[in-house]
Amino acid sequence: MRAVRERCAWTQTIDHRDLVPYLVEESAEVIDAVESGTRADLREELGDLLWQVLFHAEIAAGHARDPFDIDDVARGLTEKMVRRHPHVFADAVASTPEEVLVHWNAAKAAEKSTRTSVLDGVSDHMPALALAQKLVGKAAQVGAQAPPHRLADPVSEAELGDALLTLVQLARARGWDAERALRERLRTLRAEVRAAEGRGEAASG
Repeated sequence: MRAVRERCAWTQTIDHRDLVPYLVEESAEVIDAVESGTRADLREELGDLLWQVLFHAEIAAGHARDPFDIDDVARGLTEKMVRRHPHVFADAVASTPEEVLVHWNAAKAAEKSTRTSVLDGVSDHMPALALAQKLVGKAAQVGAQAPPHRLADPVSEAELGDALLTLVQLARARGWDAERALRERLRTLRAEVRAAEGRGEAASG
């Protein structure tokens, strides 16, 4: 990567923002390989995704005021994973996945102690449906939730897929943008979460 950065005229012009579309594309291709590809596909796509990490780290290494390189990235990741696995690297005990999550969440909360909202750190750049699932979970933590709807209740992931596809088909037939509709509703949910957090702070104060 260092040699490519130094000797490739195209690569020399690329910055972090320029790489974002490639990162999105390579991440999607890893998902495709996991869900419907071969082992060879997965090996190749993981390599392509790793190249994106190496590329970003090499760009960062050349920063004039605050450089870091791939070793710094790996070191920081190692330290974080050790902190978040005290049942592996220290004396904590966790014999079930649920107990592991307790340790993970406690370590994460300590690391992110300056955050003031459960929404902090949730990226708006996630696909709308993935963002919806994330925000619904965050909303539940503060007692906010999406209102019930008259839609039928699917009993499996397959039926859920059918229901979602039906809604997208309905949106298309009526000239609606399904992605925009969900994103706009998520903005409302974000506001509801922050309102609920405000009520909680007022009550505790």
